[in-house]
Order: sequence, then structure tokens, then C-alpha cells
Amino acid sequence: MRYHNITKDDMLNGEGLRVVLWVAGCTHHCKNCHNPITWDIAGGIEFDKAAEDELFFELNHSHIDGITFSGGDPLHPLNREEVSRLIKKVRKELPDKTVWLYTGYSFDEIKDFDALPLIDVLIDGEFIEELKDGRLHWVGSSNQNIIDVKKTLEAGEIVLYEKNDHLALSLET
Repeated sequence: MRYHNITKDDMLNGEGLRVVLWVAGCTHHCKNCHNPITWDIAGGIEFDKAAEDELFFELNHSHIDGITFSGGDPLHPLNREEVSRLIKKVRKELPDKTVWLYTGYSFDEIKDFDALPLIDVLIDGEFIEELKDGRLHWVGSSNQNIIDVKKTLEAGEIVLYEKNDHLALSLET
């Protein structure tokens, strides 16, 4: 797998402070994509041991809420195996961190992704220029869903994520 950047202390790509892994490779080629430099699967640099060590070092800070996989598309067919491995490693080594993942695929198209049950929030769907809405939080166009994966898998139908849902639950107990 190749990647373009590891962003630290990000507040724009998920709830709380996050580390974001920007992977290379996307076949959706959405009109007016905010990150077209990441489309080339051969672009960026190799995600090697040093990059993984950096990712987990940053993720291990107590002020970091979790990791967000973005790009490009983390679920590009050539990224899936490595992204799955990283999600499993996060869950094993840092179980209190949340995992968010952006993909241009619909939930139905990736429902068999082996690490899906380990993701907290999945943002699905291609960016559609005609549906662009700057008032939306965490998405660029109104067709994209912010999915609470655990609740969706339990319900058997898509359940949208509610901002600060986990914080509200912890305050009640």
C-alpha cells in the first residue's frame, strides 16, 4: 500500500482529535474531489515499517481520540488487505481509540469487508458536486452517509451516526 500523509491532531475528519492516514488509490474520480492527488494507486510513498511506527506513535498519545482512514480510498481493492490489518492492529493494541473510514463505495458494496465490524464510523458514497453542501459536518455532499457501523450491523439496516453519541452515553452511566 502507498500513502500520501499522516496528519496529526486533525479535527476535521471525524469526531475529536484524530490521526488521519491518507492512502493512495481511488477509482471513483469524483468531479471536484478535494484530494485528486491521491487517485493514483502508485502515487505517494510506500507505507513501510517506519510509516506504521509513526502512525502508531501518534495514535498512542492520550489526547488522540482515534484514527481516520481517508485518501484516495482506503477500500480501493489494492488497499483493503493492508487497511484491514491496520484496523485489526488498532483494535488489539489501542482498543479505546475510535476507527473512522471514508470510502467512495456504498455500504452495500463493502458490507463483506472483513474488518467492517471493527470500524466505529463509516462515511460512504462518492462526492457528488451537484449535491455539495458546505453546511454538512464530515461530508461534502448530501448523498454521503455517516454510518454507525456497530448499530447498523445489529439492526440489519443503516443507522446514521449521532455526533457525541458515545459521550452522551458515558454521561448517563
